[in-house]
Amino acid sequence: MPYINVESVTKRFERPEGAVLALSEVSLTIERGEFIGISGPSGAGKSTLFNIISGLDRCTSGAVTVDDAELSKLSTDKLALFRRAKVGFVFQSSALLPALTVFENVMLPLVPIAVPDADKRARVERALEAVNIAHRASHLPSELSGGEQQRTAIARAVVNDPELILADEPTADLDVDNATNIIELLEQLNGAGKTILLTSHDASTVGAAKRIIRMESGKIVEWQGRGRGNG
Repeated sequence: MPYINVESVTKRFERPEGAVLALSEVSLTIERGEFIGISGPSGAGKSTLFNIISGLDRCTSGAVTVDDAELSKLSTDKLALFRRAKVGFVFQSSALLPALTVFENVMLPLVPIAVPDADKRARVERALEAVNIAHRASHLPSELSGGEQQRTAIARAVVNDPELILADEPTADLDVDNATNIIELLEQLNGAGKTILLTSHDASTVGAAKRIIRMESGKIVEWQGRGRGNG
């Protein structure tokens, strides 16, 4: 059984002006520990596919299984637990809370977890060290460069030690040097056994992946590398 199995997934959004088909009969499999890149123009369905694989949204039809859990069969509360335990998110905007320090932002995913505060602090320190941002732990996001903000966002994404990391356009607002650093961090996480899904409009960014999916109009139109998908 693959780590992620997407089977004939369709997602339709109802709008006042009519239904919008975001995904159409998409199928793909991803093995544990893979680094998958997803490319395509705006509106291709990349973010919608991410949201469904992560349990942030539900498909209209079809099925998604992650680590033997069929997401459509999970309650809202169980989906939240699934995301907390299994998934780390990195977005185009770092989405850091401006009134909190770097340390406090990275601590946020640990707040609901029933472990001693000392253990939480140790996890945050390890995550900050892993992305080389520990020296900025007491700073506010406004005091960081764009690259430092994204490194902080990655630390927040991995502080729970998730198996799956979804990075949605994580380098879009960065210069070449900072973008390269972020991709190298994702490669290191993949080397440590994390399953990585990365979207990007930029060919050089998505080219870091071992397999690349190209999407257009809610369908997978091309695969590069080992494995296959359809839709």
